[in-house]
This record gives sequence, structure tokens and C-alpha cells, in this order.
Amino acid sequence: MKDMTRPSVINRKVLLLNQNYEPLTVCSARRAVVLLFQGKAEMLAPADGLRIHTVSTSYSLPSVVRLWKYRKVPFKRIMLTRKNIMMRDNNRCQYCGTTKGPMSVDHIIPKTMGGKDTWHNLVCACSRCNNKKGNRTPEQAGMKLLRKPTRPSYITFIQRHYGIADQWRPYLFLDPSLGDSATT
Repeated sequence: MKDMTRPSVINRKVLLLNQNYEPLTVCSARRAVVLLFQGKAEMLAPADGLRIHTVSTSYSLPSVVRLWKYRKVPFKRIMLTRKNIMMRDNNRCQYCGTTKGPMSVDHIIPKTMGGKDTWHNLVCACSRCNNKKGNRTPEQAGMKLLRKPTRPSYITFIQRHYGIADQWRPYLFLDPSLGDSATT
């Protein structure tokens, strides 16, 4: 009987790189294997000891694959949503630093004072701090932001949303050097 509590290895996440090693997206291992068998990609890093089996042979499951041909893709922007604001701020109140209790999105400069819905004007705030600040700026309320809000990069979004497999680190600019395959 198949263990349904464990996700299938073919559904694991794989980092997909463009021909120039630029991170494109995260796809399923199933899609990555199809790209490999179609000759459209090469495997740069296997998943730790995981294999997929056919009737006659077995293959290493990929963790990082690179396309053979360069794909021109539009600049990737992260959508401005409540969920993405919370993710950017790690569900941490940007005034007091707590991660406990319900969180909301706060306008640093309130809308009534001309504040806009932008990455630079929205932060995660706990109910207590949001109520304390009210319809004022942080300065008017005697509060300080823990850090200045910024627009997250696509790489930052991949890091936070999918987590980072060790094999992905060199390709997401988290290690000082790329692997041997990237320099040849």
C-alpha cells in the first residue's frame, strides 16, 4: 500500500535556470525530468540521493536544471498583495517586532494623508501597534519602524516562498562561488 502522507518525489521543487544561469522559476521535478528527456535542459545538481525509476533503469532526481537555449522573459515583478507584504516582513510587526497574534497591513503614511498602496508605504503590523498608530504617521504616533520597507526582488521571493535547497544556494547568489559546472 502506498504511503499517502509522504509527497511524491516527482512533485518536489526544482530550480529552473535560464541558459545564462539566471533563475527563472521553481518547477516540479516532473516538469524538470520532461525537459531533461526532451533535450531542452541539463541537470546541474541532483537532489540528495533521490532517484526516479523506470522499468529498466533509474535516474537521479534533479534539484537544479539549466535550459540549453536562452529564453527571453519579461522582468519579473512580485505582485503587491497582503500575503506578499506579510511574507516580505516575515509575519513580524515592523513596529514592535512581535510575531504573535493577528497581523494586518499598515499604511506608514495613512491614505487620508495621501499615502499610496506601494511596497514602500505598506508594512506588517500587529493589531496593538496598528491601533496605537491609528490614522497618524509613525513620527506623529511616537513610533519607529524596525526597517525601511522595500520592494522584494524575485530571487528574494523564491528564497522566502520555496525555501532554499542546499543545491540552489550558488545559483541564487547565496554562495560566493558557483559550482564547477557553471564556470566551464
